[in-house]
Amino acid sequence: MRLYLVRHGIAVEGLKGGITRDSERPLTDEGREEMKLVAKALCKMNIKADLVLSSPLVRARQTAEYIAEAFGLEVKLTDALAPAVNHTQLFKSVARHEGAKEIFLVGHEPDMGMLVGNLIYAGPAFEMPFKKAGVCRIDVDSIPPSGPGVLKWYMTPKIVTSLMGKS
Repeated sequence: MRLYLVRHGIAVEGLKGGITRDSERPLTDEGREEMKLVAKALCKMNIKADLVLSSPLVRARQTAEYIAEAFGLEVKLTDALAPAVNHTQLFKSVARHEGAKEIFLVGHEPDMGMLVGNLIYAGPAFEMPFKKAGVCRIDVDSIPPSGPGVLKWYMTPKIVTSLMGKS
């Protein structure tokens, strides 16, 4: 099983312009453009996505929509990817989608970095800060994993921009 962990793109800072809760903060124009480019790059990588699961927060949901659109999928929302991810609940949420083998999980930091540590059995001292719109692939044998997963790659938006010939 291939898991693609994604941190949401650049979002509006703070509560302003009618935004009254953190959960309502949308992507900025820059964040939307960056996610379009990241989604396009992911498609060029021969990924055969089966499922896109996302935190219900606006910025994560918008991020997931760019990925889902690129792969012709629908976004499935799960509270298990909201801030303060509960890994057990997340694994149950993923397991509900039997047959899915290439799964995008769109969430928040520090949760995505901590999830990497959990999936590769790195221990509590492991830290992997995710850049906004960053994506990593981890291969696992099952959900929940019965052994350590393998971190295959991690791609920042800057890497995507470089590879896609944008500057």
